[in-house]
This record gives sequence, C-alpha cells and structure tokens, in this order.
Amino acid sequence: MSSDQTETARPSRPRASEEITSGFPEAGPPRFESIDAVRTGLAGVDYLADDGISGVVYLADRLAKPVLVEGPAGTGKTELAKSVARLTGSRLIRLQCYEGLDESKALYEWNYKKQLLRIQADAGQSWEQLEEDIFSEEFLLTRPLLEAIKSKEPVVLLIDEIDRVELETEALLLEILSEYQVSIPELGTVRASQIPLVFLTSNNTRELSEALKRRCLYLHIDYPGLERERAIIETRVPGISQALADQVARIVRSIRSLDLKKAPSVSETLDWARTLVVLGVESIDAEQAKDTLHILLKYRSDIDRASKELAGLDTSG
Repeated sequence: MSSDQTETARPSRPRASEEITSGFPEAGPPRFESIDAVRTGLAGVDYLADDGISGVVYLADRLAKPVLVEGPAGTGKTELAKSVARLTGSRLIRLQCYEGLDESKALYEWNYKKQLLRIQADAGQSWEQLEEDIFSEEFLLTRPLLEAIKSKEPVVLLIDEIDRVELETEALLLEILSEYQVSIPELGTVRASQIPLVFLTSNNTRELSEALKRRCLYLHIDYPGLERERAIIETRVPGISQALADQVARIVRSIRSLDLKKAPSVSETLDWARTLVVLGVESIDAEQAKDTLHILLKYRSDIDRASKELAGLDTSG
C-alpha cells in the first residue's frame, strides 16, 4: 500500500490501543471568518441564508460537526449543501437515500469477481498469503460515504433524504458522523485525513434515531417569509420584475395557507415564476394564475381549491 493513501490501521485485527480515539475530531483550518462571511458568501452563489442558517454552517465548520437539516420538501435543504460546496470550492459527494439502501451501496463492498480471479491465478499460494492480498485496497469498491472519508481534497458530503432509509441503515452512519472514520473488518480503520462538511437532509417522513441526532447540529428550514421569498425569486429568476416577484410571493403565501395535500415548495415557486417570465406576463391576474397553477401544484384537488381562492383574490398586492 502506497504511503500517500488514506491512513489505514493494519493488521486486520488492530490492537486495543489502536482503536482508542479522542471522541472529538479536530476541526481543520477555518473555512469561514465569521457568520457574516458565511451569509455574504452564500449570497454570492445565489443562496439567500438568514442568520440561523449562516450560524449553523459556521459552527459546523468550527466544531467539525455534521448538520441535520429538516423541513418541508423543496425549501432549499439540498441546495444549501450544494451552495456551501460552491462557496468553498469543495467537491460535492452525494448519497441519495432510498428504501433498501445498504452498506454495499452506501459505504463499500469487495470486488468479488476480481478477488476470485486473483485466487484462481495464484492457486499455489497459501490462504494466509491470498487473504492478505485480496483484502487490500486494490479490491475495495468505495461508495459515497467511504469516498468522502478517503478524499484528499476538500469535500462536502450530502446525505440526502436520510429519513427514507431503514433504522438499520441509519446505524451505519454513526461511526462516520462521530469519528469521521470507517471500520472495515478485513482491512482496518480508515480515518479521514481532512474533515468533510457533512449535511444530512430529512423531509420528516419518519422520526430519526436519537443516536443520529446527538451527533449532529440541528437546522430547520421552513417556508420563507414574504420578503425573503420575494428576494429569492428576484435572485434565482433572471428577467423577472420586482412587481411580478412580489405578486408571485404574495399569491404563493396565500395558497400555502389553504388546506392542501402538498403546499407549493420554494423550488415550485421558482418554476412558476420562470414560467410567467417565459410567457411574457408582466402583471399576473387571477385568470393567468389559475391557467398556470399546474406548475405550482401537483394534485387536482389542490388546484381546484387554489382556483377558488384565486377567484376572489386581489393579485395586485
């Protein structure tokens, strides 16, 4: 194994003294000078963060702690991680969670076909020699979590929609989130040479374990207020006027107050605003709003309910 590879504890059964860690990973050089620098920097990559978001990102860097970001779908949780990666010039490594995700897809697996070929080619060797050979990094297939730990370059690790996986799979993350290391029984302990910034997102479809929550800083991103959503629209929708951005924000705010199956997300608001710009709408009226509601809402019952609301709504603000 070359000396420039990620630090790996060997042999396969490390001594007890080698397993002891401090329990608190050391933060590297600061990525941000201050909370204000985070907010200003994120604005520079078109992500409008408030003091709460900026403060948590700053502390995540200084304390070397992952961030658990919860909130309704489409409120900018995933985009936050992407924006932090752009701001810091870091590589974004994303693990998209889903039901049935297991260790072989999230962490690592052995290249069994390659191992078998090596065994067949070196049939004359003793098993001890073969075992040492085939359970080396040459035969290891890294998945997103291990890839982030092994990376020599700055990394932002995004574990997206963690609430979609089973509790057993969630448990795989605990060592990574607390120690930034991965234990591989046949190989040893792989420790991060640099601490990645880690963001876990959840849409609250199930309750996450207390063990996972303890290891993270917590951030809740809800639907933005009127002024912030208007600013987001103006920032993310090229060519939109201030007046139209204000109308869109006010109409969406009114629609979210209804009893809907799914309230419109910020991303859907932006899609709607872009649609209006493409259609050449300068000032939206109730009829135009109703004709394009399918961009904003995705359930027929929600569209019908919002249409009735818009019929008596003054869209001029």
